[in-house]
Amino acid sequence: MKHKGLDINGWLVIDKPRGMGSTEVVRRTKRIFNAKKNGHAGTLDPFATGVLPIAFGEATKLLPFVTDGRKKYEFVIQWGAATNTDDSDGEIINRCGKIPSQEEILNIIPDFIGKIKQVPPAYSAIKINGQRAYDLARKGESVDMPEREIEIYDLKFLGELPNQQAKFEVECSKGTYVRTLGRDIALKLGTLGYLQELRRTKCGNFDLRQKILLEKLENMVYSPKLLEYLLPMETFLCDITVIAVSEADAAKLKLGQSISPKNYGVDALVGAGTEDGILRDVRADDGLEAVAMFDGKLVAVVRIDERRIAPVRVFNL
Repeated sequence: MKHKGLDINGWLVIDKPRGMGSTEVVRRTKRIFNAKKNGHAGTLDPFATGVLPIAFGEATKLLPFVTDGRKKYEFVIQWGAATNTDDSDGEIINRCGKIPSQEEILNIIPDFIGKIKQVPPAYSAIKINGQRAYDLARKGESVDMPEREIEIYDLKFLGELPNQQAKFEVECSKGTYVRTLGRDIALKLGTLGYLQELRRTKCGNFDLRQKILLEKLENMVYSPKLLEYLLPMETFLCDITVIAVSEADAAKLKLGQSISPKNYGVDALVGAGTEDGILRDVRADDGLEAVAMFDGKLVAVVRIDERRIAPVRVFNL
């Protein structure tokens, strides 16, 4: 009989090393913890490093909230050349002799803040007619990538670097391709560019302060001490509305039953929204998604509308 692993619940914030895919990190951490179930939030390209949240057990039900959250990156643009992947892992396909000045860079920064349009790179995981774009691109097929709207909340120029490079920091929405942003910044400056480095410093409510190196975990023999590196499931909660429900209503939600919103003063929440993390703009078409808790423990992900609070995902804790 195949061993299914241990029931482990919580979060791990891996500082993903360069050259490794996000799925490989999931596989290795599952093996290290002998866990039954885990998954990651917010895919990082193999050449990128930094914050990769790994959810274990019941925390995997919260992955959409983290994936949909804001992200922050530091990145380095190499001026004067373009690659087929818009990063340093690709092949150089064009060159340009122009190297932008600091003044020119600062002048165009405001053009990239706010809601902007992006055409994602052909070498991406976006599906085109059921196939991954990068699979089509590797076959040499022409890939027509659909334009998408993303939001840049902040973009900072951090300074010039040697070897005709420049460093930036960006805070952006889900769906932003920083490789594309680097390419478009270069084009706006009348030159070419690709990302030499990309490091995610924040993903939702997780940042580098909570990070641990995968290598450190792999060098440890499995023991209860490993579990000390797991963060509680509730770690992500500052980014989402929380409804404290009664014991009776918690029992109903766990059985898949809806409860009335009248006792919780949540009517006004539907259709409202802030951008400071108190009330997250994570919505379904017919209401607001939130988390119900009882006695400090997670009960369910719920959807709130004017008539009811309905369970979407129930936690088995």
